[in-house]
Amino acid sequence: MTPTDLLASSAGLEWHQRLAALFLGAADADLPRRLEQALHELADHDTVIFHAYRGRGRPLVIHDNYPPHRREQGVDRYLSRIYLLDPFFQAIESGVDSGGHRLRDLAPDRFESSEYHAHYYRGLGLKDEVGLFARVAEDTVMVVSLGFSATAGSLTRRHLQALRHVTPVVAALLTQFWTWQHARFDDAMNEVEPVDAAFSTFGQGQLTRREQEIVRLLLAGHSTKSAARELGISDGTVKVHRKHLYQRLGVSSQAQLFRCFLDHVAVVSRQQYNQSG
Repeated sequence: MTPTDLLASSAGLEWHQRLAALFLGAADADLPRRLEQALHELADHDTVIFHAYRGRGRPLVIHDNYPPHRREQGVDRYLSRIYLLDPFFQAIESGVDSGGHRLRDLAPDRFESSEYHAHYYRGLGLKDEVGLFARVAEDTVMVVSLGFSATAGSLTRRHLQALRHVTPVVAALLTQFWTWQHARFDDAMNEVEPVDAAFSTFGQGQLTRREQEIVRLLLAGHSTKSAARELGISDGTVKVHRKHLYQRLGVSSQAQLFRCFLDHVAVVSRQQYNQSG
């Protein structure tokens, strides 16, 4: 289909009328909700979250469609404990700030076998996720995360291509939205968050710096080989470090390591809450 064919069709007319309305209201606080509705026409997603990321601080939820009974699992748990392990967060840290990306294309090689994946994604019943990335300011990236569950149907190659093609339009809309609305969110985004502090102090006094780096990679879903490649060391060296850190932390499996880390996050969070109070 040529651009002329697309524009001349009734479906093309309706879609461009929808886009025109979105651009006219791009500065409005209600834009994320209306953009969600438009994206639903392209791919029948089950969940959506609009996150704003700045540095290593906790992402800020701008909009989501989680009902109250799923919010603790789908939103609060992610924000309060484990966002630093998320492939979208790590992609932003590595410089990804545009385009439409499938979760599995950004994730480490053993991500779907990781405790984080089981704890968060499988717990929500999500089979797939696509993130639409947009740098909306020099220090801020927004990501529209679309989650696909078994009930919402599979994400097809055609759906993924449509979402990737529309990402530049989404980025332009979000940039305009952020330009006019960012003052509502700046204070919240500048707060110190416990998860980053927890990562920097987990195993402090027990683990070496290299062992702390390996813990982070293992928890994020890297295999031994992938962790070795990230750190520029041999597979055998990673295995030796992993054996030592397990012994020092008193754990015998990745599941126990993950729960030990979550317990540490909870302690750090309580300490920061008490200090702020």
